[in-house]
Amino acid sequence: MEALRIGNVIFIPALLVGIITFIIGFFTKLGALVGLAIASIIALCVALYITKAKVGQSFHEGRRLLDAIGWTAILSQLLAALGYLFNLAGVGKLISSMVASIVPADNVFLIVVAYCIGMAFFTMIMGNAFAAFAMITSAIGVPMLVAGHGANPAVIGPIAMLAGYCGTLMTPMAANFNIVPVALLEMKDTYGVIKAQIPVAIVMLTLNILLMYYFL
Repeated sequence: MEALRIGNVIFIPALLVGIITFIIGFFTKLGALVGLAIASIIALCVALYITKAKVGQSFHEGRRLLDAIGWTAILSQLLAALGYLFNLAGVGKLISSMVASIVPADNVFLIVVAYCIGMAFFTMIMGNAFAAFAMITSAIGVPMLVAGHGANPAVIGPIAMLAGYCGTLMTPMAANFNIVPVALLEMKDTYGVIKAQIPVAIVMLTLNILLMYYFL
């Protein structure tokens, strides 16, 4: 009943987190992390106003969600550490040599395609864009784009992460994003969330490739 009463307005707090964080991080000297903290507090206040709930309810719902998610709540951090270990093991150098043997060093567009698709592909394998970022950026982004063609790392880095997130939308390895919601929503199709996200992910990956190439 509450969901029907509130409707899509409930998504406003979630949108505010991203919007306010961007504004504070981009237009002030506070930084993105401080902006995220401020945005979270504002979004919480807006959520409480919309739902007419008490502050204690937010803590209760947060605990309930963590209980439902379980161990996958820390999956992102674990996979990020795994990506770092893979990079130390020399996987990044191996990928770099493979890409260099296939993609011409002077063809910027093909390098961008390899970078973005590589991010998406390894994210699908490892389940997290943070895990893939350390390997693929050290293998393709830094040596072939930054050092090879003078690309701005502050520009290509975020776009590469977005390309990786496209892979997150298409893999069951990202259990905290794609499998847990199925359990919470009691969906019959285990891969229903992934199937719904694949078209969006492919479109977004294509746009990320074009966007990175444009800013080089």
